[in-house]
Amino acid sequence: MMAASLTGMAAFADDEAKTFTVGFDAEYPPYGYMGDDGEYTGFDLELAQAVCDLEGWELVKTPINWDSKDMELDSGSIDCIWNGFTMTGREEDYTWSKPYVDNSQVIVVKKDAGISALSDLAGKTVGVQAASAALQVLQDEEQQKALADTFAGLQEFADYNSAFVELQAGAVDAIAMDIGVAKYQIENRDNGEDYEILEEHLNSEKYAIGFKKGNTELCDTVNADLDKLLADGTFDKLAEKYELTDMVCLGNDDSEEASSEAASSEAESETAAETEMAESETESAAE
Repeated sequence: MMAASLTGMAAFADDEAKTFTVGFDAEYPPYGYMGDDGEYTGFDLELAQAVCDLEGWELVKTPINWDSKDMELDSGSIDCIWNGFTMTGREEDYTWSKPYVDNSQVIVVKKDAGISALSDLAGKTVGVQAASAALQVLQDEEQQKALADTFAGLQEFADYNSAFVELQAGAVDAIAMDIGVAKYQIENRDNGEDYEILEEHLNSEKYAIGFKKGNTELCDTVNADLDKLLADGTFDKLAEKYELTDMVCLGNDDSEEASSEAASSEAESETAAETEMAESETESAAE
């Protein structure tokens, strides 16, 4: 009985080893969303599938509530967060892949709103996705909190589709969001010509894949596969398909530098924690 039980466990573990579970926001085109055929797709999900094809893994696409992404990752429900995920400002919170997209946070308004600069947002209501990088920028003292303090209100939405509905209805005056998502939303809406992106951006940032802190083995494997997909042209073909060619940065010097900085920051954090633990043990022994 014991032998049969162990055999079953080994087979289950083997099956688990062949799956790669990606957590993503299902309302975040062009990175992750439901296509017209009812299947989840997008630049990030197709890139994840390409990695799985190289490794012989089964891709498990797992839509998550963006507010719960850390809980999903920490619990092991997902192997990574891969969906237009901003590493800038979060370098010490995750083990990061190489950055692969240069992104900016921008403001979208209706063309007839009389808003042409960030300063024109004073006294206006601005929409933003909950737990998003745009929200973080607007709440950060060192970034754009001073600007946000001039708003009449900052309204959070579960997704940007809902935010656009409210912008169209006039319930909000502007939306703060990623430039890639903003371009996609504008280009794929029937009334897309009614909207515009302000030339003045809120900030600039990079996208990368976030793994649970310390999961360097899986991260290194995916990084190596990203390099292969760049070398064989797959990465560039997907970027062209999703109209992100002018935003991708995989293989650029800036991307390598950002990846090194994130790894260095993580190593420094781990060293500091180890030092603190050692000092604590020494003090306990002395007592």
